[in-house]
Amino acid sequence: MGPPHHRLAALHLLLALAILCLGCAPGGGNDGTRVLVLGLDGMDPDAMDLLISEGKLPHFSELRRLGAYGKLRSQRPILSPIIWTTIATGQTPDRHGIGHFVTTTADGDQLPVTSQMRRVEAIWNIVSDADKSVATVGWWATWPPETVNGSVVSDHTSYHFMFEEGFTGGDDEIPKTHPPELMARIEPLLRRPADLTPAELEPFVDVPPEAYRREFDFQDDFAHFRWALATAQGYRDIGLELWRQDRPDLAMVYIEGTDSTSHLFGHLFRVEELGGELAEQQAKFGDTVEAMYVFADELLGEYMDAMDENTTLMVLSDHGFQLGALHDDPSRTRDLRRVSEKFHRIDGILYLYGAGVRAGAQIQGASILDITPTLLSFLGLPAADDMPGRVLEEAMSNPRPIDRIATYENAGGKGGGADGRQSARINQAQLEHLRSLGYIGGDGEPATTSTPGDRNLAAIHFEQGQYREAAQMFKRLVDEEPDNASLRASLAGALGALERYDLALEQLNRSIEIQPLNIEGHHNRAVIHERLGNRRAAIADYETALRYNPQYEPSQRALERLTGRSDVRAPADKAEARAAALVHRASVEARRASYREALRLLEQAEAEAPRYVLIYQYRSNVAYLMGDLELGIAALERALEIEPGNALFERNLEQLRSQRAP
Repeated sequence: MGPPHHRLAALHLLLALAILCLGCAPGGGNDGTRVLVLGLDGMDPDAMDLLISEGKLPHFSELRRLGAYGKLRSQRPILSPIIWTTIATGQTPDRHGIGHFVTTTADGDQLPVTSQMRRVEAIWNIVSDADKSVATVGWWATWPPETVNGSVVSDHTSYHFMFEEGFTGGDDEIPKTHPPELMARIEPLLRRPADLTPAELEPFVDVPPEAYRREFDFQDDFAHFRWALATAQGYRDIGLELWRQDRPDLAMVYIEGTDSTSHLFGHLFRVEELGGELAEQQAKFGDTVEAMYVFADELLGEYMDAMDENTTLMVLSDHGFQLGALHDDPSRTRDLRRVSEKFHRIDGILYLYGAGVRAGAQIQGASILDITPTLLSFLGLPAADDMPGRVLEEAMSNPRPIDRIATYENAGGKGGGADGRQSARINQAQLEHLRSLGYIGGDGEPATTSTPGDRNLAAIHFEQGQYREAAQMFKRLVDEEPDNASLRASLAGALGALERYDLALEQLNRSIEIQPLNIEGHHNRAVIHERLGNRRAAIADYETALRYNPQYEPSQRALERLTGRSDVRAPADKAEARAAALVHRASVEARRASYREALRLLEQAEAEAPRYVLIYQYRSNVAYLMGDLELGIAALERALEIEPGNALFERNLEQLRSQRAP
């Protein structure tokens, strides 16, 4: 094939000769192939299709034209440490052992995940053991850095894990890189948030000069974005340095900023007719997500320029992101920019390009479990029988059949990481970042002392049909936290799958007693009632779940199957139908932050149907967003007169009353 990038075309003959020589240099694979992986967190395939069609992503367009591409199916829960570890190991979370952003110690302290918690070999271990060289930059759960044939720039290297004016310092006892002396070499390439100039930031944001003078705070949207962009620039430059100078057989570079930007500003993407605070946000940050996609395209172009004819490039994301979506509940609009994984979409992107790639191929049905087997194949190494994924041969111009080996695991254990002691200062900075995005400690998350990863791993066992293992794990967690309603509901789900219905009902009744506003609990209890033939009780619990969350799809589907309807608050007559239409219009205005127009429409709805309870629920939400606590309290008191015992109204009323000035 010809040179892999259009900007090299003019140097075709002379450069091709030089490339042939470079391909013979130490560091190439058996046939000189080198593999370069760019991981771009949270890039959405539909958003990319749109921007490519508008000509805004020329390098991705070239990958699509001259390489192979498709969607990459992720797995739930869609949390970055889990997914990127699955990508790097070819193993499911129940095997690799990373189940969340944090783990909980015996003392109850939460610590960010580390490389030592991974129970299996990562691809950089496998490739190193095959006497090939590696460079890993910024990948999740790579600190402490492991001993490899090459380099590891761990996920604790960049400044966002350290404190003080754009982040300096940190834990000097534990290296952040392998080898430790690599840190001195790459440190000039790292960027602090304060290093970014207004000229660099102008393509992304439109903020007043005083914004640049504020002290760093993860709750400050502009400061948080500066962190994300500075870190992305640093890892980009470090990856290029190692690729060009060290010439590893396998380089893996991870960029997180694409995901953080979507968390911060994804709700503003291409949304029209916003009002109030959302209009103010959009004036500052309405183009930020699109500009970050353009940044990713430019970054891609730099790496394409660094390729030669013996390079295979893979670009992927761990999941997509629902952009331009405002929350259905206007009371949560203000916090939408910290949406956690709730707006993650299951499909990410996957592009292959360069040496050994079949131009124009479309990749169908690719999974995150397929990445490691495919990368190994490009490097001339076998996948293992205990890796459930496949080699994506349809993307290869000349697939090489390679017999699998049994396993890459060994009795001696994986890795060889450094001392696992962790700096509390680093931990607190990292945990603050996770909280600012809503990944831990968010509203409505039950207080917990158990390891979040254990809960996720138990849920993964359940999703894979391993109900006995899931029940055992959830039972242990319930024993540790007997007052955790969510854990009891999950245990009940596993017991129900094992047809132990009486025990499941006991857990669900206790779960709902602990937390009446328990959507999962009501739904699971309805399922058990239905399996026991108690149709009336099942319908009542499905209706309760939907009363507390009208968008809860499992209960919607079940209620429609049993009754032919999925809306528990369907209008009872023509007056309520007119009121419902006005409430819907009010909800649209509220999502756009046009609060006064929303209140006007709700007043019209009340005139039509004074006992239509959604009027007062929405009025309380809008009043809260406007800062009118008394109006919000009065609206909820009226809602409870119409619907006594509604746990959602009771909780919200209690919260509003608690915010009254003493």
